[in-house]
Amino acid sequence: MQKMKMIKRGAASVAIALLLLPLADTAHATTVKHYGVDWSKFQGNNGKWGYARDDFSISQIGGYYNGYFIDQSTYGTQVSNTIALNRRAHTYIYAQFSGRNQADQMLDYYLPKVQTPKGSIVMLDVESGNPDTDSVLYALKRVKDAGYTAVLYGYRSFLTSHLDLASIAKQYPLALAEYKDYKVTAEPDYNYFPSFDNVQLFQFTSTYVAGGLDGDVDFTGITENGYKGGNAQAPTTSTPATNTGKQLHQDTHNYTVKSGDILSAIASRYGMTVNALVMLNGIKNANLIYPGQSLRVADSGQGSTVSQKATTTTMTGSYTVRYGDTLSAIASRYGTSTSTLAIINGISNPNWIYPGQVLKLSGGSSARSYTVRSGDMLSGIASRLGTSWTALKAKNGLANANLIYPGQTLYY
Repeated sequence: MQKMKMIKRGAASVAIALLLLPLADTAHATTVKHYGVDWSKFQGNNGKWGYARDDFSISQIGGYYNGYFIDQSTYGTQVSNTIALNRRAHTYIYAQFSGRNQADQMLDYYLPKVQTPKGSIVMLDVESGNPDTDSVLYALKRVKDAGYTAVLYGYRSFLTSHLDLASIAKQYPLALAEYKDYKVTAEPDYNYFPSFDNVQLFQFTSTYVAGGLDGDVDFTGITENGYKGGNAQAPTTSTPATNTGKQLHQDTHNYTVKSGDILSAIASRYGMTVNALVMLNGIKNANLIYPGQSLRVADSGQGSTVSQKATTTTMTGSYTVRYGDTLSAIASRYGTSTSTLAIINGISNPNWIYPGQVLKLSGGSSARSYTVRSGDMLSGIASRLGTSWTALKAKNGLANANLIYPGQTLYY
């Protein structure tokens, strides 16, 4: 999200932080459930992910600046791409407003444009201007009454200096931000937790990965809201963006354009929208297709059905890259590592793959695997396997040798 310089360090321990979570969510309050990211236009049309474990995004739909609107053209495709990768999409509004009239102006404009499902998070990002408690409560109620999970985001120091935050926290969940420093940070440091009642989301870094990215952790499962059973492929209500995302998540095959074909007819034939077909194939002009052109289309008869084949963890056969795919996400889906897929397929730059590219999922690599257990350290694993920790780090593309987690697959 748009940032202000952090002013005050939180001093809570993780034990204190978790005790402050709402009693209604005590079943989830002892374990970090979900990691995710939040995006603005700076993360591009497809968004940017930190790690394979990330399972939600919060995209900026736009900003309101005391009467002025700035839309985010990347919002719809970021939502679609999140759903296509089987992750849950949510929404935030950069909200610089004061008074109920401005709250109405902001929400009359943005609420009809929300593309995440009813029940999903619509977060008000209040970190600048001169907000007041009454108008913030009024705006949050409007979001809630519209059928969304209303959340207030900001920095504790700013919010407490402008608002009666305790009163707001009794009625609505908070998402608070505080950073230890600006080094790459993949895990929260709870010594810097901004302790307050009803904190359900914690943005613990703006440098989740090298180059910068907001990293968030969900304590209570709030990011499952809007999705049946937390399943990204089962939004409680559908929008054009979620429908496109679900279509992009399907199994596909090649179709060769014939003379007289138009894109809308091809899309209809395979139960797709033109927008989904355009995104899947990276088409810049929907009116310009030509005979002999190869397009990826949904498998016949699967237009409204999400295939489950992509969730298999068996490394056999091949996989055709879809629009919005990343090599790391494909690797995670098939229970392997980015570096292993890159080696098998002769990919020199793992950030460069393209829709329609066919990737081998096995063969050409003699790598053996080890599943990380609780308490493991990379040096101990390396010693046990008869290799070095530096070799393991390099082979598995680990950015930080100290950051491994139970259930992770390492190749050696």
